Amino acid sequence: MTDAPRLEPHADELGTDELLELYRLMVRTRQLDVAAIAWQRQGILPGYAPELGQEAAQVGSAYALDFTRDFAFPTYREMGVALAAGIDMVDYMSTHKASWHGGLWNPAETHVAPIQAVVAGSVLHAVGWAHGQTVDGTGNVALTYFGDGASSQGDVHEAMNFASVFKAPVVFFTQNNGWAISVPTERQVAGGSVSARGAGYAIPSIQVDGNDVVAVVRAVRAAVEHGRAGNGPAVVEAMTYRRGPHSTSDDPGRYRSLDDERRDGGEDPLNRLEATLRAAGALDDTSVAAISEQAGEFVEQVRLGVDALDARPGTEMFDFVFQEPTEALAAQAANWREESEHV
Repeated sequence: MTDAPRLEPHADELGTDELLELYRLMVRTRQLDVAAIAWQRQGILPGYAPELGQEAAQVGSAYALDFTRDFAFPTYREMGVALAAGIDMVDYMSTHKASWHGGLWNPAETHVAPIQAVVAGSVLHAVGWAHGQTVDGTGNVALTYFGDGASSQGDVHEAMNFASVFKAPVVFFTQNNGWAISVPTERQVAGGSVSARGAGYAIPSIQVDGNDVVAVVRAVRAAVEHGRAGNGPAVVEAMTYRRGPHSTSDDPGRYRSLDDERRDGGEDPLNRLEATLRAAGALDDTSVAAISEQAGEFVEQVRLGVDALDARPGTEMFDFVFQEPTEALAAQAANWREESEHV
């Protein structure tokens, strides 16, 4: 059996300009996330998966990628990843409005895959894409997102095993937010750690404080360099906390109390970075207020865009299923047109 070395954080420290950019992205993520919950309550969105408390894990991991070549494979909770990757957030929210199944952005251009609602489904897609990069010798790296709950799926075992055997350049990025919906990590992750599983697949791994955006960036940069150098996959586990509900249809009060959230949530990732920048003299009350105001204006523009979205043409249910439609699909499309359009 080959021993899997521990992955060490990237040696380079982050500069002040980088920290300020991360702070701006995290503020926008926080404000947009809070607004999206309000939009769901107002009936603008049918549903939404909040990420309060996970801004550092999401923004930091995306920030470590080179989106001109690397590819991110998100789940349904990675709004902060999409924002940091430069996705148009009206396009992103179109999925949550149910006006378009996969989102209106172009994955081939943005290098961000459509939202994956199947639990752990994104890991298989990421490994497949990464294996293609190995075959083509590109040096490009995939980063796949999944939670501690999803880590118990068989798809994760298959993905890690395949990636290790074939040295696929993929970063398995786990946001361990303490909960698999209503089930705490200790009741569904054997050993309590996802990163520890890397040793069983001879994959180097690292566990970091997911509320520390600097630690996240340095860990993912190290994992990306590992894959880019042809050394295969790596596992990064960001220990964080889901401060809100699993989704807007969830009531966390049924399985934990507000006191539990305050005790277990750890340091707020946004407050943590702000304190670091204030201590360095890079932020003050005036600049914090300005960044917050700019984020608020950004969120309002997203709201206006989302509110203006129209329903997509129903024919698209059939247009984008196969490159060459089957007879059965063509028959279904014809029946749909007859029933809905009276053609």
